[in-house]
Parts: sequence; structure tokens; C-alpha cells
Amino acid sequence: MLYDITKLGIIPNLGRGFMSNYSKKRESINNVIRDLRTHPTAEEIYMKVKQVDEKISRSTVYRNINILVENGDVNKISMPVGPDRYDYNHEMHNHIICEKCGKVYDFYYDIPKSLRKEIENQLLGKISLGESIEIKGICYECKSKKEK
Repeated sequence: MLYDITKLGIIPNLGRGFMSNYSKKRESINNVIRDLRTHPTAEEIYMKVKQVDEKISRSTVYRNINILVENGDVNKISMPVGPDRYDYNHEMHNHIICEKCGKVYDFYYDIPKSLRKEIENQLLGKISLGESIEIKGICYECKSKKEK
């Protein structure tokens, strides 16, 4: 006996990345990260999603953030201190990270390949630069607080 699965409300498992990983909660979490554009922490994402879906659990949000990162929908920014942050922006860009408050700012600058190679050579080949560069410093907001 054949069934029309569209009438049964069943979505077939067609493999990773094609609706098999789809869920309303994950879509909601992805939309929050996309709309925030502030490089939020998992906790900040959870608090924002909770405003829309008050029954959602912290573990559901954290688990789905990890799935979004694994699927390449969201980028994870590993922080040297404090919680990791998340970025929806898929354009080629770099980050400036404030060492005081942990805010992450986007900046757009195409680092010439010759400069990348020079930096790699000076580090004796111990690292390979990725597509983006992270610069650490103190943001103007924190700097002005320090001066007061």
C-alpha cells in the first residue's frame, strides 16, 4: 500500500542539510542570531529566544546553536576569556575584540596575501592564518570609562 507522505505530514529524511535537520525552534534561534548582529553569547541568544518562546529550555537553545555551527549556518567566535560568541555574517570580514568588555566588532579589510604570508613566515610556520583575522584591543567605550 502506498501513502502520500505529504498528506500524512511526514518529511522524509533526505540526508543532512535538506530538511532533515529542520526544526521550528532551530529556525527561531537562527533568526535571533541573524537579527541581533551583535555577536551574542549563547546565554544572550537564549534570553532573546525565551521572549518569543517562553517554554524553550536553555539546553534546547545551546544544543541547537551547536547544530547551527556544525551545519555552517552560524560561525562560532572562540573567546580567550568569557563565553564564546556567535556570528551570522557570512561575508568575508574580520573581528576586533575588546579585551575589557568582550564585545566583538566587524571590520571589512581584505588583508593582502603577501602580508598574510609574511606573518606566517615570521611565526616560523607554526600557524596558518584563516580567512579572517581577529584583532584584540580596548574599545572606545571601555577606554572612555577608564579615563573618567
